[in-house]
Amino acid sequence: MAIAKREFDAVVVGAGGSGLRAALQLAEANLRVAVLSKVFPTRSHTVAAQGGVSASLGNDEQDNWHWHMFDTVKGSDYLGDQDAIEFMCRKAGEVVYELEHFGMPFDRLESGKIYQRPFGGHTSNYGERPVKRACAAADRTGHAMLHTLYQRNLRARTQFFVEWLALDLIRDAEGDVIGVVALEMETGEVMILQARATLLATGGAGRIFASSTNAFINTGDGLGMVARAGLPLQDMEFYQFHPTGVYGAGVLITEGVRGEGGFLLNKNGERFMERYAPTVKDLASRDVVSRAMATEIKEGRGCGKDGDYILLKLDHLGPEIITKRLPGIREIAIRFANVDPVKEPIPVVPTAHYMMGGIPANYHGQVVVPDGRGGERVIKGLYAAGECACVSVHGANRLGCNSLLDLLVFGKSAGERIVEDLKGGLAHKKLAKDAGEATMARLARLDSATSGESVAEIGAELRRTMQLHCGVFRFPDSLAEGVKKILDIAERARRTFIRDKSSVFNTARIEALELDNLVETAVATMISAEARKESRGAHDRSDYPKRDDGNWMKHTLWYKEGNRLEYKPVKLKPLTVEAFEPKARVY
Repeated sequence: MAIAKREFDAVVVGAGGSGLRAALQLAEANLRVAVLSKVFPTRSHTVAAQGGVSASLGNDEQDNWHWHMFDTVKGSDYLGDQDAIEFMCRKAGEVVYELEHFGMPFDRLESGKIYQRPFGGHTSNYGERPVKRACAAADRTGHAMLHTLYQRNLRARTQFFVEWLALDLIRDAEGDVIGVVALEMETGEVMILQARATLLATGGAGRIFASSTNAFINTGDGLGMVARAGLPLQDMEFYQFHPTGVYGAGVLITEGVRGEGGFLLNKNGERFMERYAPTVKDLASRDVVSRAMATEIKEGRGCGKDGDYILLKLDHLGPEIITKRLPGIREIAIRFANVDPVKEPIPVVPTAHYMMGGIPANYHGQVVVPDGRGGERVIKGLYAAGECACVSVHGANRLGCNSLLDLLVFGKSAGERIVEDLKGGLAHKKLAKDAGEATMARLARLDSATSGESVAEIGAELRRTMQLHCGVFRFPDSLAEGVKKILDIAERARRTFIRDKSSVFNTARIEALELDNLVETAVATMISAEARKESRGAHDRSDYPKRDDGNWMKHTLWYKEGNRLEYKPVKLKPLTVEAFEPKARVY
């Protein structure tokens, strides 16, 4: 069966913050750009980001990018690449002011400058005290940012393919990427979108866990596409658990609550973070706060009849501050926790939130892989930005508010590099006669199967397995068992079938295709975690409780074929300044 084809200069897969920022760069360069999105662009998961975007503007107190860089390197537990971190922190002011000029409705200080609040791990003078660095639009910063970028793309006449699911990358004989195979979700039509440049901006994969702050669309689609194309995934063992997800619901309560003065309490009414991080207390880095909360619960100081949550107190801030600075949080607390934070604390637990690993990329957005000779090679025609990419600026633990900054800086940087590469002669290449056939075979198997495993049941078991064996604390026997279970789930996922094939808009079919991507992501995560014999950032092992810089100052690369692992060194040399040498992380 012949597959319909369309040609573009660039295809962007994903319409969140990084995808829209990159698409804007491309459209304003008069390139033919197509943006694929599973949902309407302003429903992309960037819309859920609450607290702010980090930039050392110094609008309310002294700050500079050197301090921001130090905090990011320290927050990453020294696994972040310092060249990329310097690039991001130096660009922060530029991209925030640019966003402001696009019409982003930031909150304002009395002076008229952008309002900034303190955030976890953000300090002045290299860790001396908390600093106000998070540029915020109340507690709906991601919402405001996404709408601003979408409107700007409409102005630039970017072409959107809404409710389209990208299925697989197309590579030629040289290994270059020349487009994607995609599915229109409403009609079931499959099409090849051929492009001189393909940018993956598909976001995270938080739905591999049973309890997650992530939207249901966050199924690791870009990661699955890359893994099936024979390319590696990097640092997948590092998954951040946000300290404050609503107990029983997983919905995010922004760190901005603590930035505004909220704090955590155990069942004894004790501000326990003073024991774990005496300097910055509740504004320590996320992995530190999450482990402290988990420890309080484990040692019997949790709240509630089962002692399985912690309380987040903000009623002392007063109704005026909560209504002005945290209106969305009050709404979430009332709706999902049945408490009004103006009157009583919110029950919270650490919840899977952010993927530090992803598609290996440099700070230009180019996808890079080992060349077999100790160096790296660029995969021509393929770029990645945002949460699906591992640049790596977040290392083993992301600093709060650096996620929105990541989207802006590397979305723009990837767009600029694509424009440069296309001007330099990156041209359309001829499609092979069998282009897209592997994808069609995958679809045909799904559509023709009359018996097999339930997509919903396998998905639920995958999430339970990841939550149980690869959570906030990791144990050797549990990880080993988790590897066996997740490999068994991966094998069973090859035998899924769709019970109801009657409807055209078949959500079951989409869920089956998304499960393929969740499986690739979960296998990469579990195997990488079992192999890393140290504790660093979000990866905390009971049998190796200390960070091991001598043996593990390196990035993990997982390949689907044979579940093979390789490693590459962390880039400790910044672009222009002296490196921050690894030291113990204390807050």
